Amino acid sequence: MAKLSRLGACGQIAAGRVASRMGNIRNLFIQADSPISVNTFFGISAGCALFGVAGAIVARSPAPLYPPVAIVFGALPFVWLLWRRKSRFKKFAKQLPDALELVGRALRSGHSLASGLHVVVQEMPVPIATEFGNVYESQNLGIPIDQALRDMLKRMPNLDLKFFVTSVVIQRQTGGDLAEILDKISHIIRERFKILGQVQALTGEGRISGIVLMALPIALFFVVYHLNPDYIMLLFTDPLGRKMIAVATVLQVLGAICIKKIVNIKV
Repeated sequence: MAKLSRLGACGQIAAGRVASRMGNIRNLFIQADSPISVNTFFGISAGCALFGVAGAIVARSPAPLYPPVAIVFGALPFVWLLWRRKSRFKKFAKQLPDALELVGRALRSGHSLASGLHVVVQEMPVPIATEFGNVYESQNLGIPIDQALRDMLKRMPNLDLKFFVTSVVIQRQTGGDLAEILDKISHIIRERFKILGQVQALTGEGRISGIVLMALPIALFFVVYHLNPDYIMLLFTDPLGRKMIAVATVLQVLGAICIKKIVNIKV
């Protein structure tokens, strides 16, 4: 009985982990506003992997390269999803100051906070109109506006949006001039964007250097393989060559992490 209870507990823990991961995957699709479902996405990933292996076979690549090619091509849809998510986050961050100013003007003219959110939905483009529209519809359905704003923050994990949500929650509990607070938050966001632009300009050389350093070994590998395949095949047939490939891969990853840490300056 004790063993059965332990197995049951382990099963519940494993099921909880799987459910948590599935929830994270669904949240990723929601954040990216993906036009395809999760099942379709994984089907496309499998198709891309098979296409990559077929292309490697047609190009007469060495058999040890088939798994890496399948992984790279299979990961392309995931890269597209992350790029779409990042692009949506960036658009939302740029639109947020204007949205906060609209809400502040609506509050000054005598409208409620919900009406101010509706003004953003009517006047501004996606994605911020979509997210504020979800908040507006949620509070119309009876969900407290504090909870609706927190749900939006889960979908759009933005630090400036967190300031807005926190200020709304505190103002509803203690009172105060919310319009003035929103104006100050929007001003801070715009100033931070200016500093961020300067940082991006100063670190541009480092980012380009990192891209070149990461791409050069891979490009050189394929060039040498095209010129002298037998010379490259020693890396796959000889045990020492396989160890060299493993060490080179680890060093490439460590180099990419170090360069990213250097050029990514938080503002």
